[in-house]
Amino acid sequence: MTLMGRKYFWIGFFLFFLFFIGSACKPTASESVEESETAMNIQVSSNAFTEGGTIPVKYTCDGEDVSPPLVWSGIPESAQSVVVIMDDPDAPVGTWVHWVLYDLPLDINALNEGEREVGVAGVNSWNKPEYGGPCPPPGKPHRYYFKLYALDTELYLQSGATKADIEKAMQGHILAEGQLMGEYGR
Repeated sequence: MTLMGRKYFWIGFFLFFLFFIGSACKPTASESVEESETAMNIQVSSNAFTEGGTIPVKYTCDGEDVSPPLVWSGIPESAQSVVVIMDDPDAPVGTWVHWVLYDLPLDINALNEGEREVGVAGVNSWNKPEYGGPCPPPGKPHRYYFKLYALDTELYLQSGATKADIEKAMQGHILAEGQLMGEYGR
């Protein structure tokens, strides 16, 4: 075999090896179905706006800047706490965190407008432990995601926890999740 022939042989062998290993690591169709069948989703809604709809001015920095009412269902029976995170991935400086609540008790399935007495407040991107409504710069409307997570544990984090702290603590503990997205522009 010539030097060129050996080169192509080893390149072909290497590519075959990568293909074989990659195929062996992929889940089978039955494994993919089983995983999707066990995934649980939380249904999140608000009587203030619909999925993909406009968030009313009342819940923004241009209005009263109070949190909107939220209602949810689909929390697994084995859950121990709920987390709420609201953020804006369209902010010019990167994802802006507007609201963080964690260790919400399971005996509630809603937050009233302006709710402040439930769970533990984490700090938002303004470094405040409270709701901070949509306040985008002029231009195209931004998307605001209200994300809920059901966890198999309480987080017991110290006050001042950030979204990053909470996401790190949630790893491996999420039983179900859901979200509601609204838009707001100026």
